[in-house]
Amino acid sequence: MSSFNRRFFMLSAAALGGTSLSGCGFEPVYGTDGAASMLLNNVLVDEPKANESYVLVRKLENRLGQPGGAPEYGLSLALHLDERGVGRTSAQVTNRFDVIGSVTYALRGMDNKEVLTTGKVSSFTSYSASGSTVSELAAKDDAYERLMVILADRIVVDLQAYAASETA
Repeated sequence: MSSFNRRFFMLSAAALGGTSLSGCGFEPVYGTDGAASMLLNNVLVDEPKANESYVLVRKLENRLGQPGGAPEYGLSLALHLDERGVGRTSAQVTNRFDVIGSVTYALRGMDNKEVLTTGKVSSFTSYSASGSTVSELAAKDDAYERLMVILADRIVVDLQAYAASETA
């Protein structure tokens, strides 16, 4: 009897087409008429000035898309990075480092250069310096790249929230 009730419930939900279940208020941000569709392939990110900012710009372009024609928005970035030793051995040799990064950004209209929204995001990653020289360099490069991914994701989330507030 209980399996009949479960089947009945599942068939009822399918028959309704999800109309009674779709009232949660969530919708895809890049979907048709989505809140952030105004940003997709429409934001020109300023040229990078260093290797780390190159990775950040590349990650932002992966998430926002690259403008095909004349973009409506420009995105300026100011990246600040710091590295500090956090783990020491008994011989006082640092074997773990934190890489701390913050980005101040400004989204502006391309036609009038008016700043539409600004913000600052920050995060950190770590890497181990207890291996060989080659493994330390690889771990360091990987930590910086992971940090750029995190910062890019946070900027995109902030921009999506801005776009949603503008369309609401």
